[in-house]
Amino acid sequence: MDRLSPLFARFSLSADVFYSGSLCGASDFPNDKGIGILHVLRRGSLRVIHAGGDNMEVKAPALLFYRQASVHRFEVDDPSGCDLVCAFIDFGAGMGLQILRGLPQFLLVPIQDIAGVQPTLELLFAEAFESRSGRSAAIGRLVEYFTILLLRHTLEASLVKEGVLAGLADERLSKAMMAMHARPEEAWTLETLAGVAAMSRSRFAKHFLDIVGATAMDYLTDWRISIAQGLLKRGRPLKAVSPAVGYTNEIAFARAFARRTGVTPSSWVATLNGGRLLTAYS
Repeated sequence: MDRLSPLFARFSLSADVFYSGSLCGASDFPNDKGIGILHVLRRGSLRVIHAGGDNMEVKAPALLFYRQASVHRFEVDDPSGCDLVCAFIDFGAGMGLQILRGLPQFLLVPIQDIAGVQPTLELLFAEAFESRSGRSAAIGRLVEYFTILLLRHTLEASLVKEGVLAGLADERLSKAMMAMHARPEEAWTLETLAGVAAMSRSRFAKHFLDIVGATAMDYLTDWRISIAQGLLKRGRPLKAVSPAVGYTNEIAFARAFARRTGVTPSSWVATLNGGRLLTAYS
């Protein structure tokens, strides 16, 4: 039962590696991009100091993830340094932001807690410490893979208590969410979704809101609009997109799209053609 792949297909995860090598002394990481940061520590140990003075000792191998770029400092006492790869992680908007909802601001995961990751760790640092053709692209792709592994781990280990990942970790809610993901064109109602989750309508509605942080129908609308945007980007006409995401006519779809994005589908496509994405779901 793959609970994550449909989500990964609907947002553009990308990694921008800004450091790879042996880190010595003290290094500051300012909040200058407002997006996530992933640090992959393979060898050595470091002291993490957060704004406000909180600090902790971290020993390799470990993943350190900041949901949004936040000010922090690494101090390395060992003269031989520590082996580290650091990257900005951009989840895009729309469903990417939905996935991030509920994650803690800072997440520390020992790499040994993530099954089967050691070969990829060695491959990542082999690329990081060598000057080979395609090195930058290879490191970026491997860091994206580590991000996926981290999200998988948070789901399977139930490390988040609210948001999309928490909903997918919930045995009952995940059934309804996966049904929405698989069949967005279906005429879902609160009653039919509750039936998929094997819950009463009222209990399902409350539980979904408590765990996911949005009503089930609002989440369904967000999911449908995200899919519609992908179809529109690929040049699908409006008359084909509307039924593919559960709307009986173009007018109903356009209204739902405008309520979520602030612009009509045609205006949104026009911004794409002009090379600019202006909406929260771009």
